[in-house]
Amino acid sequence: MSDTFCTDCKKNTEVVVDHSAGDTVCSECGLVLESRSIDETSEWRTFADESGDHDPNRVGGPVNPLLSDAVLTTVISRGPGVNGDASLARLQNRGGDPDRALVMAFKAIASMADRLSLVATIKDRASEIYKRLEDQKCTRGRNLDALVGACIFIACRQEGKPRTVKEICSIANGASKKEIGRAKEFIVKQLKVEMGESMEIGTIHAGDFMRRFCSNLGMSHEEMKVVQETVQKAEEFDIRRSPISIAAAIIYIITQLSEDTKKPLRDISIATTVAEGTIKNAYRDLYPHVSKIIPDWYSKGRDFKNLPNPKA
Repeated sequence: MSDTFCTDCKKNTEVVVDHSAGDTVCSECGLVLESRSIDETSEWRTFADESGDHDPNRVGGPVNPLLSDAVLTTVISRGPGVNGDASLARLQNRGGDPDRALVMAFKAIASMADRLSLVATIKDRASEIYKRLEDQKCTRGRNLDALVGACIFIACRQEGKPRTVKEICSIANGASKKEIGRAKEFIVKQLKVEMGESMEIGTIHAGDFMRRFCSNLGMSHEEMKVVQETVQKAEEFDIRRSPISIAAAIIYIITQLSEDTKKPLRDISIATTVAEGTIKNAYRDLYPHVSKIIPDWYSKGRDFKNLPNPKA
């Protein structure tokens, strides 16, 4: 068992991995956090005539289908007590690894994705995007961290689990927002001819971020529901702000109307990666429409006059 964050319990709890079903289950509430997972760890085998039944031997890591067959090399081992010829080792290593750059990029993608707690499908999509770039031989001389960060950003959008550019920057090993933005445009331009419509990353909406932002703030299911409905109604008005800013401002409004879970602006800024001044500006634009965008079932008995003055 290991610890992980449960979206239902709203805390770090122990989870149980059911290897037969491929499910990761919360030991507190029984929620299935991940289903149909694949065990990608290395296999082990035992050779009774060599090692004994109690001493397993590693067969090797899983094969990556994005790497060429050249990495599947055969190394001739010398038996015990045989000195052999040192030239044999030099001959075996002469060719080098033609996929060394790809392996480094895939390791960087896996590391960054793990730091964002992304699922395996997003990692695989990001690796596939980078492999296509490598096949076109257009990655040389470019910032690897920016390219990898942009691949993850695009993969998240295509898989319907978008992340903000600031979130990508936080795990991109120093790559700036500007560098990742340029890398994203470069990737889309390079692969659009090859992949066509499948390379489109689409537009984002405020609702795409809501559940994750609310979870980061420890909001209840009722508050998550009202936030989602408020976002949908807010789309009917011409609020010329970014979807992420609108999402943060709506969360701020709902938390201010709640007597139990009022959150300071600073906490919302940290959870949503949106600057406090940006949230205030979006809140100022949304304030005139508050009575129209908040659902009636939630607004009953609540006084909108308790909301902070947007001009203050």
